[in-house]
Amino acid sequence: LTGRYLDRDAIASLKSYFDSGSDRIKVAALINASSPEIVKEAGLQLFEEVPELIRPGGNAYTTRRYSACLRDMDYYLRYASYALVAGDPTVLDERVLQGLRETYNSLGVPIAPTVRGIQIMKDKVKAMAVESGVQNTSFVDQPFDHMSREFSEISI
Repeated sequence: LTGRYLDRDAIASLKSYFDSGSDRIKVAALINASSPEIVKEAGLQLFEEVPELIRPGGNAYTTRRYSACLRDMDYYLRYASYALVAGDPTVLDERVLQGLRETYNSLGVPIAPTVRGIQIMKDKVKAMAVESGVQNTSFVDQPFDHMSREFSEISI
């Protein structure tokens, strides 16, 4: 972006990215193959942890709102897989976070459960990655933590 020669840090970053390339693709393929299961399980865990969401008056009360919540979780998961492959969570800024900030602010959607749902999906993806033989899953944290951090900074 700056048009300079690569310094030591940039080269180390590139090396790390290429060293984890096959694992990134493997995890993205796992997400692609298992996204309905990941979202369903994460939703069930979220609603077990925060049951007021599905009670009358809660943001996931009624079938329509419940479905919208799961749809949004699927949306975050899909874009997290793009960021995993790219090795760059900033792809989430324009495609996910900017538009949702306005939407969530206008609808009064609570941020804490959204962040918790994203973290639950991260944990599930990491567990699946370990089960499939990926030894170092630290790169999985990056897009999920980026979304969580950016959502957490939103003031409603």
